[in-house]
Amino acid sequence: MSWIDKILPSGVRSDADGKSSSSVPEGLWRKCVKCEAVLFLPDVERNEDVCPKCDHHMRIGARKRLARFLDESGSEEILADIESVDRLKFKDKKRYRDRLSSAQKNTGEKDALIAMRGTLYSLPLIALAFEFEFHGGSMGYAVGEKFTRAAHIALEERIPLICFSASGGARMQEALISLMQMAKTSAVIERMKLQGVPYISVMTDPIYGGVSASLALLGDINIAEPDARAGFAGPNIIEQTIRQKLPKGFQRSEFLLEHGAIDMIVHRTEMRPTVGRLLSKLTQFPLALVEEPVPEDPQEGDAAPEAPNTPEAPEPREASETPETPESVASGDE
Repeated sequence: MSWIDKILPSGVRSDADGKSSSSVPEGLWRKCVKCEAVLFLPDVERNEDVCPKCDHHMRIGARKRLARFLDESGSEEILADIESVDRLKFKDKKRYRDRLSSAQKNTGEKDALIAMRGTLYSLPLIALAFEFEFHGGSMGYAVGEKFTRAAHIALEERIPLICFSASGGARMQEALISLMQMAKTSAVIERMKLQGVPYISVMTDPIYGGVSASLALLGDINIAEPDARAGFAGPNIIEQTIRQKLPKGFQRSEFLLEHGAIDMIVHRTEMRPTVGRLLSKLTQFPLALVEEPVPEDPQEGDAAPEAPNTPEAPEPREASETPETPESVASGDE
């Protein structure tokens, strides 16, 4: 027992294994970064990682997002063997090769983009999602190559492509190689547009740099989650460059929708049916969408809801009665 354990009260003192004697289970609570409310984790997960207090959309991993978006059966990962290579032998405070190894170990992913083939309400499609925890979702060779190959598969099979973006921009450690991915991804998106293959871009918080300047804002339909940040450079950098005060929230999805930069804002819990309806229109494919809930007939014995209080309408006149006219009133006729 260490000296600090000797002076601590028994309720605070750790046991022999070094574990806290608290009976509160770990991993059952989560704090919202926006309203700072302490939330019960199962409630948060049931609400698709959206704060039930302030409706803040929390960040979620790429695989978790795709698992929720696609149908439960029939999905498989594709292009999983693509990973970044340190061709420039880049080194700053740390070697780029070591940074890649550390990110791969921490996230379990080979790079920042996950591609899966699956179905949405039985409609075949290709879905991609950025893993922000891997180098801030930055786009290097592997991300650009995986996106381009996934788009080629969508072109060959003529099935829609959906991309959930969350990125800090192009990966600086790959220099010009990362910047070339902007041109490569933009070119394949243009090919999809010319051949009539739908591409829907869904922007999640945050979207910056080369990703926002290429694949994130080039969809046939550009969707964003509520209060998501999107722009090329951060607000502080822009203010320091132009030396002007910028409007509050000018890079939020609501501001972008108001000024025509995106097409719609969709709540995370409504993402599946909304994208499904859009694809049904774009592909002329009758999807087995979940219809709006129809209120059930009241059970026998249940009281019917009361009608709202409205002023009583005047009783209709008999057919033989004639309405009074100003002339008849003036002449005293009854």
